[in-house]
Formats: sequence, C-alpha cells, structure tokens
Amino acid sequence: MTKIWFITGSSRGLGRSLTEAVLASGDKVVATARDINTLIDLVERYPGQIHPIKLDVTNHDEVYDAVADAVAHFGKIDVLVNNAGFGIIGAAEAFTDEQVRSQLETNLYAPIEITRAVLPHMRKQRSGRILQISSVGGRVGNAGLSMYQAAKFGLGGFTEALAKEVAPLGIFVTSVEPGGFRTDWAGASMSYAPTIEGYEQSVGMRADFFASGKFVPMGDPDKAAKAMIELVNSPEPPVHLVLGSEAIGMLKLADEARRAELEKWLPVSLSTDHDESENFLETEAGKAILNIR
Repeated sequence: MTKIWFITGSSRGLGRSLTEAVLASGDKVVATARDINTLIDLVERYPGQIHPIKLDVTNHDEVYDAVADAVAHFGKIDVLVNNAGFGIIGAAEAFTDEQVRSQLETNLYAPIEITRAVLPHMRKQRSGRILQISSVGGRVGNAGLSMYQAAKFGLGGFTEALAKEVAPLGIFVTSVEPGGFRTDWAGASMSYAPTIEGYEQSVGMRADFFASGKFVPMGDPDKAAKAMIELVNSPEPPVHLVLGSEAIGMLKLADEARRAELEKWLPVSLSTDHDESENFLETEAGKAILNIR
C-alpha cells in the first residue's frame, strides 16, 4: 500500500536523500522546505507523487497550515519525518541570545509542534510512524555543541515518552540518531558562536577542525535513507535507531563511562532513600511510573 510521507527539510542533506529514496520506492511525499524552488526537479521527475510546501518550521501558523494542506491534498499522513535542523558550535557562555533561541526553536520546539499537529490525524486513523531525526549528540555530550545537544537530548526524551503514550493507538515513534554523515551539516550549514578566551583546548579545537574542512564523515546519507525506509516498514521499530559506526563507537564509550560513574557513586545514590522505603521497582507506584506490566 502506498504511504504518504511528510518530510521537513526536504531540500538538502539527509532530508533530500530520504525524499528522493521515498519517491523512488513509489510512495508519495509532502516535501517541505523554506525554498520549494529547490524541489522543482523532483516535481518534474515524479509528477503526482510529490507535493511541495513552503514551510518555516518555527512558524506556528505555517506548521498547522502545512499539515492541513497535506491532508487535504493526499488524504492522510502515514509517516512524519521531523528532519529540519542545523548545527552550531561555540562555548555555552559565548552564544548570543538569538543563537540559543534559534537552536531550541528549530531543533526542539519545531519537531514537538509539528508532531502535535500531525498526531490528531494519526490518532483518528489509529496508525502512523513518526521519525524524529535527532543525533548521537542527543545521547552523548561534546564540548562546543552544548546548545545543539541540549535540543537533541530534549528531543530524545520527548520521543521516549511519546512512544509509550501513543503505542496503544497504533503509532510508533523512533528517534533516529546519526553520527557524522556526508551532508553539509558540518560545512555550509554550520554556524558559530563568537570566539572568547579560555576555550582554545576544548571548544576551539572542535570549531577549528570543522571550519578547516578536514572533517570527512563516515556516513552515507543515501544508505541512511534506505535504513529509514526499512525502519518505517518494520512491524516492531525501535525507539532509538543509531546510524553509523562513528555513532556506535561514541555511544559505546559513553555508556561504559556512565556505567562506571554510576557504580562508583552508587553508595551515595542509595544512601538518600528514606529509612522506611521499599524496593521501588516492586511498588505499585514504581510499576505505574515505569510502565512495567
């Protein structure tokens, strides 16, 4: 059965690769972008399969208008892919107020609001797939990426909670977490905070490396697109899907460090329980809070 996809940020990078792969598979795409002229070649190549919509994902009214337009045009939305976003590097104290706001508005608030706009339609049809394009940076923190990763960590938490919330409705939600892929994320689309003294050995090294153009990611966006199409067709999709060996390596090291830290400080952690407390996992409250059945 033909699926209807709603993909934000369709004009470049991973979003472009996914849009092309979905169209080639025979499905239909509502492709959003700030400049839909960048999608003209796809409209000509796949007449009737693609419906471009001009969308600034940070504009509340445009978001709801775009979702309504999509449903009016194709009749439904089967798959939502919140892909639009951009990166920024700098010391946490160096970012301008506008840079902080734009990161959170684009990389966190926007996917939350677009998801909220699409959910009523998926709830009524009792089916749907939602892919939040996050990052391994939503699981592992690195110097220089504090604002970007604050948004991605938030998106990961939203995804985990939402996945449990909508599962009874036949809706599956996955946080897609790539490492470095050969898009312009670290190139033309990367922005920088003002440079300030004191961060040369942490933030400065990362910023200089990205600005040098020497960073060659290992990930192939076309292969990532194929993986996401397979994900959407899986009867049991994961809540987190990590993409790329680079991301896997980073995540394994981070998990090992977190486990070691947890064990080291475990006596302190356990010492704060009330003397009359029970085993949390065995209590009714614990089972309810953690969704243990």
